[in-house]
Amino acid sequence: MTDRITITVNGEARNVASGDTVARLLAAIGLDTRKVAVERNEEIVPRSIYAEVALAAGDRLEIVHFIGGG
Repeated sequence: MTDRITITVNGEARNVASGDTVARLLAAIGLDTRKVAVERNEEIVPRSIYAEVALAAGDRLEIVHFIGGG
């Protein structure tokens, strides 16, 4: 069984697998990494390292999804 941790995403508690990364979280949510900005614990996460940034228990993430229109 995979260990689970609790993080907060846009103000809501979410359980994820221990060792998950920002990239895996975005994939699980169904968001395109090219169309979002992620803030983790009040610091912007550069898109180039989403796959390298491991989530930790208690992390607070804010995800902004860009939507085009016209």
